[in-house]
Amino acid sequence: MKGSLLSLTLALAAPSQAYLRFGCATLSVQRLDPLVEPGVIPSAHLHQIVGGNGFNATMDSTQDVSQRATCTTCSFTEDTSNYWTAVLYFKARNGTYKRVPQYPNALLGDLKGGMTIYYIQESFNSNGNKKVTAFKPGFRMTVGSPQSKDGTNPGLRYTCLQDVMTRFPETAEFPKQPCPAGIMAIHHFPACWDGKNLDSPNHQDHMYNTNTGGFMPAAACPASHPVRVPQVAYETMWDTRPFNDKSLWPADGSQPFVWSYEDSLGYGTHGDYLFGWKGDALQRAMDSAPLLSSGLTTQSVAQANQCTIKNTVNEDIDGWLESLPGRGMDM
Repeated sequence: MKGSLLSLTLALAAPSQAYLRFGCATLSVQRLDPLVEPGVIPSAHLHQIVGGNGFNATMDSTQDVSQRATCTTCSFTEDTSNYWTAVLYFKARNGTYKRVPQYPNALLGDLKGGMTIYYIQESFNSNGNKKVTAFKPGFRMTVGSPQSKDGTNPGLRYTCLQDVMTRFPETAEFPKQPCPAGIMAIHHFPACWDGKNLDSPNHQDHMYNTNTGGFMPAAACPASHPVRVPQVAYETMWDTRPFNDKSLWPADGSQPFVWSYEDSLGYGTHGDYLFGWKGDALQRAMDSAPLLSSGLTTQSVAQANQCTIKNTVNEDIDGWLESLPGRGMDM
């Protein structure tokens, strides 16, 4: 392996033989959603996207994503997958909105926004003596739904950060008090695949969720979805510190943060995943003990930060806004 992230990546992975953890800088922030609204420009709400620069509004499932991309915002150059979530906004007492910035997770250097990505086997320490099968070209999935009205999925959580290393407690809804180091949004995807379909109409039925919460070992896969795949997880660090002045919060004292589809509770949090690892790189990683002996190539943070795409949708997303992007007609 090569690159200035080598020692960092080894430090993060060792001595575990069961997971990858790496950073991906922000690729783009715009209203595109090629899984839920393929070809729609612009999509209904704003997303923050990381990964390969092959990302576009359609992402044709018959094309191998890894053959489209020429760079990636992720630490491993073989990973040109795309990962995306909604965007967090602060809603001031006067009803205006301001996008919440992101900052890099622990030990990821000067990464430009983005997310921390995990590929986990059974747990951090074991594959459970089970073959972990890498995803296939064309694979995609989602977790969560903006229409969700409860917090029953244990893999979708928030942490009120006391510092960058805080990991507990987790809550199903947004924290209700100012968080000294921001809010971490957590997305754990299902890890049981039906072994046949690369997608399904709702982007979820080809998967089965046995996650029990956090990074705890997942339960066994059912006969309907017998293939164990890596459990993909995202951590996004939202820097809410500039908005901790409660005089700017709603007069009733309620928390002021909303997702970009106007969710002030947080139950509708959701994530999208589109597989794009080159060749057999991910399978080699899952088969390797330790994982990083499989020869994955890293790049520097500076190189990751340089990968980007042009905006397809051009609109103000960063000023003080009267309404959320795409939501003006609903306000």
